[in-house]
Amino acid sequence: LLSNPTPVARNEKASSELGYVGIDAILEQMRRKAMKQGFEFNIMVVGQSGLGKSTLMNTLFKSKVSRRSVKTTEEERIPKTIEIKSISHDIEEKGVRMKLTVIDTPGFGDQINNENCWQPIMKFINAQYEQYLQEEINIDRKKKIPDSRVHCCIYFIPPTGHCLRPIDIEFMRHLSKVVNIVPVIAKADTLTLEERDFFKQKIGEDLRANEIDIYPQKEFDEDAEDRMINEKIREMIPFAVVGSDQEYQVNGKRLLGRKTRWGTVEVENTTHCEFAYLRDLLIRTHMQNIKDITSSIHYEMYRVRRLNENNMHPNGQPTIHANGVPEHEVLSNEM
Repeated sequence: LLSNPTPVARNEKASSELGYVGIDAILEQMRRKAMKQGFEFNIMVVGQSGLGKSTLMNTLFKSKVSRRSVKTTEEERIPKTIEIKSISHDIEEKGVRMKLTVIDTPGFGDQINNENCWQPIMKFINAQYEQYLQEEINIDRKKKIPDSRVHCCIYFIPPTGHCLRPIDIEFMRHLSKVVNIVPVIAKADTLTLEERDFFKQKIGEDLRANEIDIYPQKEFDEDAEDRMINEKIREMIPFAVVGSDQEYQVNGKRLLGRKTRWGTVEVENTTHCEFAYLRDLLIRTHMQNIKDITSSIHYEMYRVRRLNENNMHPNGQPTIHANGVPEHEVLSNEM
């Protein structure tokens, strides 16, 4: 007697390997779910005025995403204090939707006395963690908590060609404990290649001497492969970047660049500047990792500290500092 063959599962590949279960299909399920939900990415830009922060953001996302691109000319003044302003955009590419929020810090480093100018920025970052925590501990919480936490902070270093200034060291030393910091040398086309290499080397020495842990942090490498990839990135940081939203014709091709009397600086040409490496890190290779470290390391440290404070104070009014900023200051900041 001939027995009936076992029917082949509908989703099984034509090869129908013996023992195939179909666990790999979970990747497609996750992809479909992620495509439906879309993504959020919150990026902060910090640096004194005139370093091309807005231009670089527009260049990174190939659209007018910076606050300065959409504000009126009346707002051009330099603020007397640091103002933290954010603007959100919905970006779609090949069916993938992303809500991008660019957080700007006009006024940073522009005052006569810049002492403690990192504090309002620290306060803002902690306020976003607090907002997320309050949503998370609600009994009747939302299915998807809106995420306003700062995933990455791009810190713009002026192209002095010498070494980090005290304000740079102070800012990165404090903020690297609560957010992923990626330092960049702004307007790098104002330096010669020799000056640029020397400056990068000096900045690396200053970061190590002051124990400033910038992204990607060594301690969070997951395995040997991660370590190898991230080590190459760490060697390159800070990225020497040039931003431009102007297109020029170079050898018959339309390219983003900056035209000078001596030729065109091509933004995406890695022999001209390191913009392409920065873009790949932030968008193409490490975006999810940046978000994961924000959630599982920086936010988690804040959450544990806050919950411990509440446990220690029966009246629910903690006074111990959260992430280095007094609690009443953490909650007083408005977006």
